[in-house]
Amino acid sequence: MSPGGVVLVLVPVFCCLLYGNCLPATLPGLDGTILGPETFKGVTNFSTFHLDRPSGTLFLGARDAILAVDTKNLNKQPKKIVWEVPEEKRTSCLAKGKTEEDCRNYIRLLEFLENGQLYVCGTYAFDPQCVFLEPSSFTLEKTKNGGVKMETGKGKCPFEPSQHYTAVMADGILYTAATSNFLGTVFDISRATGPEQERIRTEQSLSWLSDPKFVSSSFIKQPVDNNPTGDDDKIYFFFTETAKEYDLYTKVKVPRVARVCKSDVGGMKTLQRRWTTFLKAQLVCEDKPSGQRYNVLIDVFTTQHIPGDPSSTHFYGLFTSQWEPEDVSAVCVFSLSDISKVMDGPFKELKKSFENWNNPDPVPTPRPGQCLNNALKADGFESSLKLPDKVLTFVRDHPLMENSVTAAPLLVRKGIRYTKLAVNLKGSAEEQQAAVLHLGTDRGELHQVAVVGQNTTLLQEIPLFSSTEPVNNIILHQGRALVGSPLSVARVQTQGCALYPSCEVCARARGLGCVWSSEHKTCQLSEADPGPGDVIDNALKKCGAHERRCNPSTRDLKVFIGLRILLPCVQLSPRPCSWEYPLHRHTRQHNSDLEVTVTEDNLGRYVCTCQEGGPNVREPTPCLRAAYHLILEDPSVEGWVESTKGRHVLAVYILFFFMGLLLGACLFYFVYWRKRGAIPGLRRPDNSLSSEKGRELLGSTATPQSPSSASLLSDGFRLTEKRNGTTTSTTTTTLLSNHGNGGHHGNSYSGSLNNSNPSNGLYANCNTSSGELKLSSEILAANRLDGSMGVVVRPEG
Repeated sequence: MSPGGVVLVLVPVFCCLLYGNCLPATLPGLDGTILGPETFKGVTNFSTFHLDRPSGTLFLGARDAILAVDTKNLNKQPKKIVWEVPEEKRTSCLAKGKTEEDCRNYIRLLEFLENGQLYVCGTYAFDPQCVFLEPSSFTLEKTKNGGVKMETGKGKCPFEPSQHYTAVMADGILYTAATSNFLGTVFDISRATGPEQERIRTEQSLSWLSDPKFVSSSFIKQPVDNNPTGDDDKIYFFFTETAKEYDLYTKVKVPRVARVCKSDVGGMKTLQRRWTTFLKAQLVCEDKPSGQRYNVLIDVFTTQHIPGDPSSTHFYGLFTSQWEPEDVSAVCVFSLSDISKVMDGPFKELKKSFENWNNPDPVPTPRPGQCLNNALKADGFESSLKLPDKVLTFVRDHPLMENSVTAAPLLVRKGIRYTKLAVNLKGSAEEQQAAVLHLGTDRGELHQVAVVGQNTTLLQEIPLFSSTEPVNNIILHQGRALVGSPLSVARVQTQGCALYPSCEVCARARGLGCVWSSEHKTCQLSEADPGPGDVIDNALKKCGAHERRCNPSTRDLKVFIGLRILLPCVQLSPRPCSWEYPLHRHTRQHNSDLEVTVTEDNLGRYVCTCQEGGPNVREPTPCLRAAYHLILEDPSVEGWVESTKGRHVLAVYILFFFMGLLLGACLFYFVYWRKRGAIPGLRRPDNSLSSEKGRELLGSTATPQSPSSASLLSDGFRLTEKRNGTTTSTTTTTLLSNHGNGGHHGNSYSGSLNNSNPSNGLYANCNTSSGELKLSSEILAANRLDGSMGVVVRPEG
C-alpha cells in the first residue's frame, strides 16, 4: 500500500477511536447509552430538544433536519425530516454578506399546539419560517399544490443560529423573547401567535430591554379551583442585560426576571400593541460573607416544591461572573413568592437629574403593571384597554423595580463552566427537602451534586461526549436524564441508590436516603432517619474507610527537585478554601487547587481546608478536603513510564505505528532510488566528486525527532492564561484527579483536537485537519504520582 493509502486508512480509524463514535457507546453501571454522529448519519448542530412525555419520543431540532428519537428503544433508527433552504434563497443570503454555514436552516423552536401538531420554526437562511408537523405520521403539513405549508417566523424564531432565544407555549399561544430584525439589533418579548390584534410586544426603549441575552422562560398557570382573588396567569422571562441604572464607565451586566400577564392586550392610546404589565427586577446571586457576586445568568430550571401548587414554584439559576478571570459557576434558587413581593414593591426612578435630590413620580391608581383580578374587574377595568393613560405612562417610564430578588449560592465551582442545569427534588414538602443538581459542562460531562440542608456533596462526574461538545440540553424523564450536545444524545440513569457502586460512594448519598448493605454489597434505599450531625461522615465511618469527608487520609507523593505538580482540592460550597504548607514562594493557587514547584525547602505536608455550611450560615465549619505529603525520590531515572488506559492511548499507539510504517516507506523510497542512481527531482552529482557522492542527498537531512511516545499517553489539556484580553497557552497539564469528597470519578478526555467551527459555534462530524500533538513542560496531577502506581518521571530538559 502506498503512503497515501496508509494515511487514508489511518485517519478514519484514528478519528473513530479518539472520539469513540464508531458504535453506540454504553456507560457501564449507569444504565446509559450514547448516540453519536454515526447514528444520526450526518445530521448535526442539535440546538432544540422537546420531549413528548406520554409517548417517550424526543424531537430534535438540528441543521436542515428534524429528528424523532424513541427513548424507549434507542437502538431503533431515528426518524428524519429534511427541511432545507432552496438554492436561490441561500444565494440571496450569501449576497447579503452572511457565511455559507449561517445560510442554512437551523431549527430553533419545537412546541406542541393544542391540536396535537408540533409547531416547528427555523432560521431559514436569515428569513425565519415555521411549519406544522404531524407527530403520528412524522410528516410536514402540505399545501394544496403539494409544497410544504410555511408561515413567517419573524418574532417567533431568531434570524441567526447563534442568537440567544427562549420561547414558551401558554394555553396554545406562543410567547417568545428574540431578535426581530435581520441585523439582530432589535429585541422583543412578544405574544407571537393568536389573534392578530392581540399580538403585542415590548416598547423599543433601552429602559425596557438593553442588549439582552435571553436564557429561559416559564408559564405559571393559576389553578381554577384555588384562585380566590381571580389573579391572572403569568409568563416569566429570564435574561442578562446591560444595566442602565448604574452610572459607571464599565458596562455592568445584570441578571433579570421579567413578568407579563396572559390577558394583557395593550393600551388604547398609550402603549398600543405594547405590554401594559411588563415589569422586571434584578436577580442577585451573592455570597455576602465574601462579597462575591455572580452576575451573568446561564440557565434557569423551574420546578414546584409541592406538586400541583404553583405558589411553591422555585427557579434554580445557573450563574457565572463577569469579573472573574477564570471559569466559575454558581447555583442560586429564587422562590416565586420572593419575586412577587419585589414586583409588588416600589418602582425604581430611572430619570437622570443633576440636582441633589429628586422626587419620584407618584404611583397612580390602579397600580401600574399589575395583572387583572377580581378587584380590578369590579372597579370597571375588565381589560387593559380600559386603563387610564396616566397608569400606562407610568409603567412605560418605570419598568424596573427598586428592590432586587436576592439569594445566596447553594453551590460554587471554580475552574469549571457549567452550561445547563436540571433539578430533582427528594423528600416531602413538609420535611427538609434535598435536591440533586444535574449539571452539564462545556467539556461534555454530566455532574451530579446533592444539596441536603447546609451541605453540598459532589456525587459523581460522568464523561459523556468529547471535550469539544458542550452539553446544551438536559431533560429529566422517568428517572433518567436525556442529555444533548450539538452532535450527540445520551441517556443516563439519575435516580436510585443502585447508581452508587461502593460503600464510600453510597455514603456520600446518605442525605438522599441511601444506605450501604454489607450483606448484599449494594447501595439501597432506606427510610431510616440518618440522625443528627454530619450524616455523610457518619456513613463513611460505617464503611470502615480511612477516608472521611472532613478527615481525608494523607497521600504520599514521590517527587523530585524541579518537578511541578498540581494538588487538587474540590470546593463546592461558596466559602473559600485555604492551604497549609511549608512556607515557600514556589507555590501558586489555581482556584482551590495548589500548584507546587518542588524544592528542598517545600517538601512536607500540604493540607487543604474548605469552609462548609449553607447559604445562611454566618459561621461555617472548617472541613479538611485534601492532605498530601511530598517525599523526595531519586531523580536519576531515565524515561517516563506511566500506566494509562483507555481508547485514547490505543489511538495514539496506532497512530505512531502507522507513522513508523509511513516513515519506513519513505526511507525505502529514497534508498531504492539512490541505488538506481537517480532520484526524481534531484540532479545527478558530478562524477568528478565521486568521493562526495550522495552527500547532498542524505548527509544534510536529519531524521525528524518526534516526542517520546510515552509522554503523549497522558490525557492533557493546555493551561491558559489571560493577559490583556488575550489567551496564551503556557504549558500542557495532566489535571485528572479524583474530585469530590474523596470519591472516584471517571476521567474526561481533554484533547487538542477540535471539531468545531470557532467562528460561529457550528459543528461538523469529525475534523482531522489538525494532527498536531504537543507536550511542553510538565505539571502532574497528584493522583498520577501515587507510589503504588509506579510512576517514574524525568525532569524537563
